[in-house]
Amino acid sequence: MKINILIVEDDPAMRVLLRSTVLSADLDVEVAEIFEAENGKEGLEVLAKEKIDMMLVDIYMPVMDGLEMLDYARDHPDFSNIPAIVVSSENNEDRIDAILRQGLGFVHKPLTHLLLKDKISEMIKANKQEETR
Repeated sequence: MKINILIVEDDPAMRVLLRSTVLSADLDVEVAEIFEAENGKEGLEVLAKEKIDMMLVDIYMPVMDGLEMLDYARDHPDFSNIPAIVVSSENNEDRIDAILRQGLGFVHKPLTHLLLKDKISEMIKANKQEETR
């Protein structure tokens, strides 16, 4: 199985780190293509044009933040089932709990290669189980 991943992150260095981490991770699936966006608005534009199988999304970005983008995606029938992992330096436990209650993954910045790999694998597995129901 090949998947397309969308990285939505305003920091160019973090986008490079996320891309290289995904590409070097020993995932259970092959990564076909990685798309990038600098903010939530650009992320939604990519979603409208490309087939995306997973999203890695920062919270704090200009123009449209990651949570606003994810709220829109969850309300849109074409995007509502795309698994997403929030990659953020967020430390507010109530906000993190709210993210997790929405069925989103969460990884703290700074992140480790292994932690991101494990979270991606977990989300892929959970999504496969949802699709078989």
